[in-house]
Amino acid sequence: MDSQAFFKISYGLFLISAHEEGRDNACIANTVMQLTDSPRRISVVLNKSNLTCDMIAKTKRLAVSVLSNDAPFALFRHFGFQSGRDTDKFDGSFGCQREANGLISLNVYINAVFSANVIDVMDVGTHMLFVAEEEDARTLSNLPSLTYADYFAYVKPKPEASTKPKGYVCKICGYVYEGETLPPDFVCPLCKHGAEDFEPLQ
Repeated sequence: MDSQAFFKISYGLFLISAHEEGRDNACIANTVMQLTDSPRRISVVLNKSNLTCDMIAKTKRLAVSVLSNDAPFALFRHFGFQSGRDTDKFDGSFGCQREANGLISLNVYINAVFSANVIDVMDVGTHMLFVAEEEDARTLSNLPSLTYADYFAYVKPKPEASTKPKGYVCKICGYVYEGETLPPDFVCPLCKHGAEDFEPLQ
């Protein structure tokens, strides 16, 4: 099977946030989709290893910030390349606000925000699929939404040509594994993708 075929599917990029017992957290996701218009329902898929996934599974509430095409790489590094288990992701590095339902969202680098209540949950292996019904929605700007393809083409820094050690780079998040050989069972510590999504450093 050609796993690269999956990269031909069009995705957006989103910040998914949750709140549990006085604590806020969020993670980057590319798997948000409208399911129905009436009632307004969306699906959100998150990796089980993410703290945000655990929080949503317990509270059955989430917020989706739709990232706009002016979002900088620093935002992805802050919310996507570190764990909320040992980092306060809402430490003031980026502007945020409280939605009507008490959940936090970005107020920069987004064009819309949704608040939703989870009505169904499905275990899909490494990830959890949440079906949520919209509670509130707001448009913040007319900037185009950032796509996954645009992230790789214009946002994510290109590797610098140098005499760096041999290794492999994750095609999903950019994590670099240094070494001559990548173990076949290696899992990226940042985005949790397997060895099949790594390529040799150029």
